[in-house]
Amino acid sequence: MERIVVVGADAAGMSAAHQALRTAEVTGRSVEVIALEQTSDTSYSACGIPYLVAGLVDSDTDLVARSAAQHRELGVDLRMGTTVTGIDRDRKVVSVTSEFDESSEVAYDQLVLCTGASAMVPDWARDADGSLIDGVNPAKTLEDARYWLDLIAGSGRRGVVVGGGYIGVEMAEALAERGFQTTLATRTRVMSKLDPEMSDRIEEGMRAAGVTVLTDTVVASANAEGGRIRSVTTVSGDTIEADVVVLALGVRPSTSLGAAAGLPIGVHGGYLPDDHQRVADDIWAAGDCCESLDRMTGERIFAPLGTHANKQGRVCGFNLGGDESKRFAGVLATAITRFSSGPTYLEIARTGMNTEVAARFGHDALTLITQSDTASGYMAEATPITVLLTADKLTRRILGAQIVGGAQSGKRIDTVAAALWGEMTVDDLAEMDLAYAPPFATVWEAVQLASRRVSERI
Repeated sequence: MERIVVVGADAAGMSAAHQALRTAEVTGRSVEVIALEQTSDTSYSACGIPYLVAGLVDSDTDLVARSAAQHRELGVDLRMGTTVTGIDRDRKVVSVTSEFDESSEVAYDQLVLCTGASAMVPDWARDADGSLIDGVNPAKTLEDARYWLDLIAGSGRRGVVVGGGYIGVEMAEALAERGFQTTLATRTRVMSKLDPEMSDRIEEGMRAAGVTVLTDTVVASANAEGGRIRSVTTVSGDTIEADVVVLALGVRPSTSLGAAAGLPIGVHGGYLPDDHQRVADDIWAAGDCCESLDRMTGERIFAPLGTHANKQGRVCGFNLGGDESKRFAGVLATAITRFSSGPTYLEIARTGMNTEVAARFGHDALTLITQSDTASGYMAEATPITVLLTADKLTRRILGAQIVGGAQSGKRIDTVAAALWGEMTVDDLAEMDLAYAPPFATVWEAVQLASRRVSERI
């Protein structure tokens, strides 16, 4: 029997584990799967944490897709509270320490690294002994979510979110919905992977909801009294009072285990699997610890999203189980979020290149912003939608899109993502047969209208 050892029991790890078992049944291979998880949580939706903190999800258990017991019932030997401390590639064993500080080794025939990514924590967020200052924390893990749920009930009413990306915007929404006087401080712009014109629309919406948005702002230090956060100070010397501070500065791949064993690491700090998810002989990797191939640029990028983690884990499992036909085809960095508080409801989405990236990769690109509605103007459902579309002037190929708008705006990005996946032109998208009825769209669907106008402009 071949032993597959999976390190990490969240999205990628358990997708790989179960797919390997299912595929092995079909291919006739005899395998056992051991999964080693450092924490007490498995298979949960980290993307749901801001909504749990906001009170829109009843319990942390609602974010758990499959419990440890359920994994075991389905054939995975899942061992919780187990930390992998080293890999011996010659002997094909991993060194582990249990929650009771007992050390041992686990042999493997195939090793799968699904160690995820860790939140970035600046030095100023820690006290003298290296611990996080009370009231300062990321929002990355389910344990982080529990921390925030325990804290927000009696923590005052001044909240600061440091970071203006997806988690920053979502946690600003969560604090605002909990009644906090909320400030978001970001080094550049809110949602800086969007073009400035689209970022501006998000900032305006957040300010309309009462959030103080500080762009081009870097936090330099934290000020605590009695071990508890009281304020943060920016590089420019401004002080922002705070009862809680959410760290939303991004994540970095957790690859120290493989790096110490001599596995190659990319420029973004992640593993570099091939399209089967193999990184070395008998060693595989999937999920947020990996860099992925950008289908638009051909470069490796770090795109830590649950969609990629599940797909990569599944591809890995197929190959481990003996079906080597499955490959991970790369990413477009398609993503979506929202900001909803008070009078503001904005859906925010993107796919492919922004204007700066298109120029950097040598495209003579045209970018155009088109205003439309999500439904016929005479319908109550109609909300404004702004589409920014970028295309190559020579080939007419679509390069990327961004959407900011009201209810039912955001998921329209998937139409453009499908067009990007198929390497379509603006003319192709403008002529596609998309659905229309007054409650759902205008006669010229918003992304098609944008494509038509870019086509005409070219």
